[in-house]
Amino acid sequence: MTSFWTLLYKELLRFWKVGFQTVAGPVLTALLYLVIFAQALAGQVRVYDNVSYAAFLVPGLVMMSVLQNAFANSSSSLIQSKVTGNIVFILLPPISYLEFFGAYVLASVVRGIVVGLGVLAVTIWFVELKLALPGWTLAFGVLGAALLGALGIVAGIWAEKFDQIAAFQNFVIMPLTFLSGVFYSIHSLPPVWQALSHANPFFYLIDGFRYGFFGVSDVAPAISLSVLAVSLVLVSAGALWMLATGYKLRN
Repeated sequence: MTSFWTLLYKELLRFWKVGFQTVAGPVLTALLYLVIFAQALAGQVRVYDNVSYAAFLVPGLVMMSVLQNAFANSSSSLIQSKVTGNIVFILLPPISYLEFFGAYVLASVVRGIVVGLGVLAVTIWFVELKLALPGWTLAFGVLGAALLGALGIVAGIWAEKFDQIAAFQNFVIMPLTFLSGVFYSIHSLPPVWQALSHANPFFYLIDGFRYGFFGVSDVAPAISLSVLAVSLVLVSAGALWMLATGYKLRN
């Protein structure tokens, strides 16, 4: 396991050395979302009884930050290594593809959770929140970060230049995140858009994570957790196949 811990340490150090960019920046962005949306829609939108819109918004912003930063960690690390050519120093040592996968995903989970905790820490000054079911919150937070970390590996291996990673982020991750119910409940949407929302796996991440705070959700949390588990298995299987075959890595 020495190679695993060494690679994990390298990945953790990579984002922590520029923490002002990788942690503080996303926290500030989420805080701006909260201030703008909560002030603009306060008193006009109420999703759950006895829950203000600002309180409803916070779990969604936390989870959105977790997902986006978990994806960014693994995808940016791989594409930077591929473009600069230093990925050879990871491929040459006797590091198994399982250790490779585990180190990158775990580092992504750590970054996602650190950013999520940072967002939660700054928003509690504006909104009073209580964790009704912390176990559910932790489960969706960790597994959601792992899913996006694995998806980041897939995107990082597939991409051959920074533009392709940016396109993946802008045309896949960003739309799925913003259309997952971060800023609204799907019950406020027309039937057609409600059906489309149920086809978005990110919706189940946001809804299940929010359930841990309020004990209320649009979909049964067990269903959301099942969708998350299946998605994680499928994406992880794809990432492991790419690593095992050396797809776009050992050419």
